[in-house]
Amino acid sequence: MILKRQYFSVNIKGNFAYPWLIYGACFHSVFCSYNPRLTLRQDDAPLLYNRNYSHTVLFHQEGSNSLFLGGMNNVLHFDVDNFQIVENFTLNPECGEGSCENVVTVIERFENYTLVCGTNGEQPRCWKYLFARESNYSTEVIDGTGISPHTYSQNSLSLVADGDLYAAAPLYSDGTLLQFRRKAGQRTSVWMYDQWVSEPTFISSFLAQRKNDSWNEKIYILFREKNSDTSPEADPWISRVARVCKVDEGGPKQLLQNIWTSFLKARLVCRIPSESLYFNRLQDIFIQHADNWRDSRVYALFSSSWNSTAVCIYSLGELDDVFEHSSFKGYSETIPTPRPGMCDEKSNSIPISTLQIIKDHPEMKNWIEPIQKETPFFTSNKNFTKIAVDRVQASDDSIYNVLLLARDNGVILKILEDGSEAFIISETRLYNDSAPVQSMKLDSKKRKLFVGYPGQISVLDLQRCQHYNASCEECVLSRDPYCAWTKQGCTSQTRGGIQNIADGLTKVCHQNPGGRFTREVQQVSTAALRIQHSVPTGVPFYLSCPFDSHHATYKWKHNQQSIPCQQSQPECLLLIPAMTSDMYGLYKCISHELDYTKTVKEYNIFYNSNRSASNDAFRLRAQDWLMAAFVTSAFYLCAL
Repeated sequence: MILKRQYFSVNIKGNFAYPWLIYGACFHSVFCSYNPRLTLRQDDAPLLYNRNYSHTVLFHQEGSNSLFLGGMNNVLHFDVDNFQIVENFTLNPECGEGSCENVVTVIERFENYTLVCGTNGEQPRCWKYLFARESNYSTEVIDGTGISPHTYSQNSLSLVADGDLYAAAPLYSDGTLLQFRRKAGQRTSVWMYDQWVSEPTFISSFLAQRKNDSWNEKIYILFREKNSDTSPEADPWISRVARVCKVDEGGPKQLLQNIWTSFLKARLVCRIPSESLYFNRLQDIFIQHADNWRDSRVYALFSSSWNSTAVCIYSLGELDDVFEHSSFKGYSETIPTPRPGMCDEKSNSIPISTLQIIKDHPEMKNWIEPIQKETPFFTSNKNFTKIAVDRVQASDDSIYNVLLLARDNGVILKILEDGSEAFIISETRLYNDSAPVQSMKLDSKKRKLFVGYPGQISVLDLQRCQHYNASCEECVLSRDPYCAWTKQGCTSQTRGGIQNIADGLTKVCHQNPGGRFTREVQQVSTAALRIQHSVPTGVPFYLSCPFDSHHATYKWKHNQQSIPCQQSQPECLLLIPAMTSDMYGLYKCISHELDYTKTVKEYNIFYNSNRSASNDAFRLRAQDWLMAAFVTSAFYLCAL
């Protein structure tokens, strides 16, 4: 350790150098672009239910004040406006002998009732509920095989689309025969051919509606499956998109009877081509529908074998073009007419030659590439598990996309999609401890994100603008499209307000508004509070300054000198090993971000002759404490 006379610095040698080397390498790596501008904690009262469920499922219809949570033997009905449990429905399992653990795995609004399905002691059942607030309370129990898994740890998904119920769940208790099927509704039940997928994990599915062309509408299924390439360097899993026609009723008796006649699949690629790095493990997706189905976007969250995360964004139109125009993998002959995968309301009359390709060669030769092909939209060495995407109209009527990503420790990341760049607005902790997010639902109308944790549901208010309310500049620097500077401060009333989502430059706070309200809005005082300290000579001392923004740079000013700070989460420190006469006076902590500079904190240090300057024991303890704090902070940064 080397202590300089004027200000504190550290020379770390030997074993201490290795973590710093790793951190330095990480900092410059593409996978370490995790730099949220603000780190926040939202302490609003969550929706508590005081049950330690190991698995939960949420059901919420956008704009509704009702939210249903399925756990063990219960469905809880929450009023999200009043933050309270309205009803508690107890399921009556029908398991027979032995254990009767009934974990709810499916909640869907189907036909005129709410369908609740659970494991029912490895004998899946579904309950048709007419909840008390909807009509006279009643239930009907039906077989849930193929809709709910046998245990909650088994993979499953469900979808209600155009009056039909689609589901993927194992038919057998050992988890085998996991397929995507149409299970109930107006159309015939159909399923998959066994050889089409290998040990799949279904992630999500959706219907892409086409105005004035409903018979040609497709259902897209996103999943990952076991890679047929068993070479040592190949990832054991590969991500896929499959497509089936909504009107598909299965084939004739000779071939694919009650089996999808339109099933095609293609590889979904998320990679860094220049580095030959692939993110092969699809974790979650969010579909952002558009009026024209081709303009819809698929936001896909991937992980990798080296524990990194990426988000890739796909155009649904470009994705569908692969199915329409690619050749078929393993098939080299002339493609028959009609082309395999085309929709036909009389699917049992499709020619056998077309169906044979569907049966034997359903995979497309071409891969599905993201819009941004050179690199994923977002990468991180953190582990993320859930994704949602909201569309927000700014004060200038521009539309911006905001991504909401959940980390494995429960933190929620809020990211602005700035063209091909990811601007991390904030990270917010909603749960007191580190806990995984079990489920997540976005309500774009209410501008709220419902996040399910063990024992509680937290509600992230996406319009939480008070974090930027100190000044117009702070509001603009946030680049948060939910918030704008108005006469009332930084608020969610964006129309007519001051924003600069494009680049965050604060000069807009001082320009002629051109018809808007004047900028002479009373602001919260941004003047730094001056703190007085009496310090004897010869004594070690430190000054601290909080990080208002992690995107700002910080320095100290003293006697016209600029002093770099020793950055330590969550503060910027100035460490003085021993006070001398020239070190007294005014110290200012200055932050600079884009075109905005401000004083964050001020200290006035003056000499006090009443205190002994020769207390060597105090001086030694203080130096040791400061060094320990600094090194501890360094290792904390390495661990992030």
